[in-house]
Amino acid sequence: MSESEKEKEPAALKEEGNSLFKAGDMQGAVCCYTKALKLSDSQADSAVLYRNRSACYLKLEEYSKAEADASKALDTDPGDVKARFRRAQAFQKLGRLDQAFLDAQRCAQLEPKNKAFQDLLRQLGAQIQQKSVQLNSTDARVQQMFSLLLDASAQDSDRQKAAQNLVVLSREEAGAEQIFRNDGVKLLQKLLQSKLEEVVLSALRTLVGLCTGHQSRTMAIVNELGMEQLCVVMGSGASAVSLAACHLLQVMFEALTEGMKREIRGKDEAILPEPSKELRSMLRHLLDMMPAPSVSGPGRDSAINLLVKQVPRKSLKNPDNSPTLWVIDHGLKKVLHVSGTVPELSEGLPLTDNTLMSCSVLLSKLYDDLKSDKERENFSKLCEEYVQQHFSQPGLDVKLRAIQTVSVLLQGPSDVGNRTLEMSGMMDAVISLCASEDVTHQQVAVEALIHAAGKAKRASFITANGVALLKDLYKKSENDRIRVRALVGLCKLGSAGGTDFSMKQFAEGSTLKLAKQCRKWLCNESLPPTSRRWSVEGLAYLTFDADVKEDLVDDKNALLAMFELAKSEDKTVLFAVGSTLVNCTNSYEVEKPDPQLVELAKYAKQHVPEEHPKDAPSYVEKRLVKLLEAGVVSALVCMVKQESPALTEACKECIARVFLALVERQEDRGTVVAQGGGKALIPLTSDNTDLGKIKAAQALAKITITSNPEIAFPGERIYEVVRPLVSLLSLECTLLQNFESLMALTNLAGINDRLRQKIIKEKALPKVEGYMFEEHDLVRASATECMCNLVLSQEVQKLYLATGNDRLKLLVLYSGEEDERLRKAAAGTLAMLTAEQPELCSRIPGTTTHWLEIVQALLLSEISDLRHRGVVIVYNMMQAEKSLAETLMESEALEILSVLAKGGEGTPLPVSKIAQNCLDKAVEYAIIKGRQENGQGTEP
Repeated sequence: MSESEKEKEPAALKEEGNSLFKAGDMQGAVCCYTKALKLSDSQADSAVLYRNRSACYLKLEEYSKAEADASKALDTDPGDVKARFRRAQAFQKLGRLDQAFLDAQRCAQLEPKNKAFQDLLRQLGAQIQQKSVQLNSTDARVQQMFSLLLDASAQDSDRQKAAQNLVVLSREEAGAEQIFRNDGVKLLQKLLQSKLEEVVLSALRTLVGLCTGHQSRTMAIVNELGMEQLCVVMGSGASAVSLAACHLLQVMFEALTEGMKREIRGKDEAILPEPSKELRSMLRHLLDMMPAPSVSGPGRDSAINLLVKQVPRKSLKNPDNSPTLWVIDHGLKKVLHVSGTVPELSEGLPLTDNTLMSCSVLLSKLYDDLKSDKERENFSKLCEEYVQQHFSQPGLDVKLRAIQTVSVLLQGPSDVGNRTLEMSGMMDAVISLCASEDVTHQQVAVEALIHAAGKAKRASFITANGVALLKDLYKKSENDRIRVRALVGLCKLGSAGGTDFSMKQFAEGSTLKLAKQCRKWLCNESLPPTSRRWSVEGLAYLTFDADVKEDLVDDKNALLAMFELAKSEDKTVLFAVGSTLVNCTNSYEVEKPDPQLVELAKYAKQHVPEEHPKDAPSYVEKRLVKLLEAGVVSALVCMVKQESPALTEACKECIARVFLALVERQEDRGTVVAQGGGKALIPLTSDNTDLGKIKAAQALAKITITSNPEIAFPGERIYEVVRPLVSLLSLECTLLQNFESLMALTNLAGINDRLRQKIIKEKALPKVEGYMFEEHDLVRASATECMCNLVLSQEVQKLYLATGNDRLKLLVLYSGEEDERLRKAAAGTLAMLTAEQPELCSRIPGTTTHWLEIVQALLLSEISDLRHRGVVIVYNMMQAEKSLAETLMESEALEILSVLAKGGEGTPLPVSKIAQNCLDKAVEYAIIKGRQENGQGTEP
């Protein structure tokens, strides 16, 4: 029978599989059995093949597959004792002890004298007993803790310890189930009313354990506890308790929404109704918290944070935005009520420094989640009606609330903010209130003026009418709170030209004076944090000017003060710090105009943007060094860790841009990694703007290229780096980003097989192959280098073994190219492939008629690395087939190898050794005579 006929015969494939199984090659055996199953048309034969493949899967520790195959064999022949025994073993490893025991019992009944069956039965009996004891002891521990927690006479320290033990227990599935089944939710409900903060925290953390990833329990807990009680706990004054309650609600939302995406919900595999009723109840209670005076500032922030995370769609590909529409219909006015709160006025709601910014983010997210003009028009009308209703009422306080609402809208959905700003009398009221003698009135009006100044429609009007007013406030006000805000307004208007050196709004030196005052206030610790935050806002605008950048990085105290603010409780400063750092590092996008177009523009007397001399690369590099010395990395790391709506995607993009600028110089990358920059970059590659994701991924690539990835990303973190790097292999990215990604992936692929599997799983292989055809020399060579490391994976080797493609031909041709880097990579890949898969050697002559010339050129190369690769390829080919050895020895290769084997100057020892091995192989084949047979050396 010919080889091809043998391949088509299931029986032959089965025999081959059996041989491979005996030899210990489980993967090879699986491959043979799988092929045989595809060809088999006999149910009985298929059952045997499934049984055999099940044995392979057991050895490979793939127990789910082993169980599935054994079950398929038993479907055909329920009396197959071998298949039943294998299924029992698989069930045992999967922890399904009851099912394993039933199978083992049946095996023992069929063959009572079989020792292996009896041993398994005894093992399973012992394991089942142990599990039963464990469950009973867990039950006893739960009961003991419950009785201690309910015992009013017990000492506080004992009750606290019991509550903490309950938390630990809830993190294990068995413990969580016992707590839940022992009426634990009712007990936890009582604990939530405790006066001891530690006990309340423990109760909340236990509930987190019960709800995590378990939809059925979560639904029961939401219905039993009631959202009202959880919202009361979250709205309490204690910030630790409020945060813990917020975390619990977040876990509940995730358990309910994740469960809706799966067919089987909850770890108990129970099919449940859609939990939309519970979700709506949770959203309604969160919205009710907004205007409630009894809710604390941190509690209100937590409610807003949850709405930001849970309501808008995670991806616009999901067509369902009904939760957003529901929240707008039932709660938009409640969000606007908080947005219009002026804490200094009587009857104002308790707010934190972050509340109004969080409202802006929530409003912006809701608006961006709308799909049609009709939905957006409805949102705008609701906002206009709310503002008009307050603005038209008599009394100054309600008008101030309307202006405050407009400020929040301008920072959020600015299109809606602009519409409310253009309402009759609004702008006049803002301008006139700036001159009020009441500090609160002035503060609200100046802030509205600042936010309006950034909007194109109003900027020219404010430049004409507001600059004089703001200057007056800055110079004459006796209150620093007003002066710093007026200063920011001036900064914003003064930076209207952006980085264009020729478009300055103020006289020479004015921006430097404003910046100096900003730095002074920033360093003044006697000022309230909000006022110091405003000074950073001012610098965010003024640092468009390169002179201001230089002064700021030279003022170490100001930098340290700014970094401390970035790490503080006031999260609203994050974007201002991010923007300032983007400006100082010049990491914003700058489009270089075409020189010819510039000349044409000058000729036509049109404006041409000019770069400041201090924005030249040498100045930027010095600024980066100063920022690193001042501790910018630790500040950025803290900013990334902030759990707040103020850490918007735009803010994350700023952080990613700065990180990319900081790792530009190779010598600075170690510092960035040592201070936690590598770890901080990973979340920025997934939760960011599209551009921010690319910037963060490119920064990761730069680190991975020059640092040891196992040190830069220790443990499991190294596997998280793969996906961002693969995302850079896209036509939307620049060739530089493609190149850096390929270099980084090459480094990772050389570490271990698990990383290679991860790269393949992320679908990088076809992309790498695509870049092997890229016209750019460096990109093509780096893609081939990446493939050189990836071919160590058996999965990639199989692609080269498959017939009907030109993969091998490409490597042979690239080994003969002029580009040295490409030749090294291609020849290296060829050397490894021919060593791992000898059958590829016989295919090389069929790739191109020039194959022999290419191999000889490698052997003759002046570059020792290429010679080395050449002799390895020749040796692999000679070892694979005698006919190949004969072809090579009949060519000039014999003479070249003879010279290389002699060694001498310019020939490294490994090369001469392998060359000699080639000659020895030829002697072994009797193609040439050895030295001892022929006194003059080798000859055919």
